[in-house]
Amino acid sequence: MDYSLLFNPVTLSSLDLTDRALDPQQLASYVMFYNPEAPVDLQEAQIAIVGVPESRNSYRNGSCSLAPDEIRRQFYQLYPWQTQVRIIDMGNLILGKTIEDTYEVLSDVIADMLENKVIPIILGGGNDLAFANYRAYEKLEKVVNIVAVDSCFDLGAENQPIRSDAYLNKMVLQQPNFLLNYANIGYQCYMNSPESIKLMEDLFFETYRVGTMRVNIEEVEPIVRNADMVSLDISAVRRPDAPGCPHNSSNGFYGEEICQVAKYAGVSDKLSSFGIYEYDPTLDYNNQTSQLIGHIIWYFVEGYLHRQQDNQFKNRQNYRQYSIAVSGALDEMVFYCSRKTERWWVEVPIISKNKDLVQKYYLPCSKRDYKLACDDKVSDRWWKAYNKLNH
Repeated sequence: MDYSLLFNPVTLSSLDLTDRALDPQQLASYVMFYNPEAPVDLQEAQIAIVGVPESRNSYRNGSCSLAPDEIRRQFYQLYPWQTQVRIIDMGNLILGKTIEDTYEVLSDVIADMLENKVIPIILGGGNDLAFANYRAYEKLEKVVNIVAVDSCFDLGAENQPIRSDAYLNKMVLQQPNFLLNYANIGYQCYMNSPESIKLMEDLFFETYRVGTMRVNIEEVEPIVRNADMVSLDISAVRRPDAPGCPHNSSNGFYGEEICQVAKYAGVSDKLSSFGIYEYDPTLDYNNQTSQLIGHIIWYFVEGYLHRQQDNQFKNRQNYRQYSIAVSGALDEMVFYCSRKTERWWVEVPIISKNKDLVQKYYLPCSKRDYKLACDDKVSDRWWKAYNKLNH
């Protein structure tokens, strides 16, 4: 793919960072910047930053197109990690004549990066860009699990045009459909209609209220461990911590909590793309939100550097196995705990119409799911996965 035709590169000069007293150890001197006149091989990178200043379908947030460079200014003033990681900043995507053109080009770019084993960090722009991210997996004919960190479900009506608050229905109705599961982390009940909440339940999608997650933030880890892509709408963060968004409220995740969510996403061996959306610099206060997003990216990369590759199950000696008979479950529930990381999985059987076992799906879970099974209870996480896989 010829990226020189698709991106406007950024430089420290264009970001107005060269005149500042930057420490040469900061990320500004650490990251590779894409230069179409001397292009680097994309395979030399592990992570690519992709700015998408697109806001035409962002609901009441036209200024989110200004977000990518503002985020960069804060991110590049941070210090790097103890472990080396190869990051390339591709610059900002050249927008299409129509929003559909932008979706098409962005999905092509992400698909190419996925094939080259490079993780794109997408800096939006509107949250509708998550639809283009999904289409990249569709083009590669890969089944995808999506996690959205968002205060709302962004379902939209069946015939409603795609918008930042109405794109999920397009993923669900897309044919052929490659969406295996969708999970929302941090929704706020009073910001979603009862009909949309019921529809999410009927589709066997996972939904987790922000209060439930905040009580035990560790429960986020198995959810994002099952994701191929994560989209983070900054409206999921409470307004006092992220004033640069027109759609957030007084409630939501705290800044340190959203950074922990990002670290869990980064450490997931399966996750291959990450997007941050709906930041409006014109509403920000003292760069508070852009600084927070810079920290979110930093923690995502730190998580990436701690990946353990313990989700393959090729050598069962690397896991402790527990089989528990539970009332209401099919036969017994089988749990696995990694000896390396202490992370948990549970088997979910996929049953044929004649009741034969077709295959086993290894669902990431937490120790809490195991303890529930020991108390003769089946977690909602297991039931939703079983119903969806055997629907």
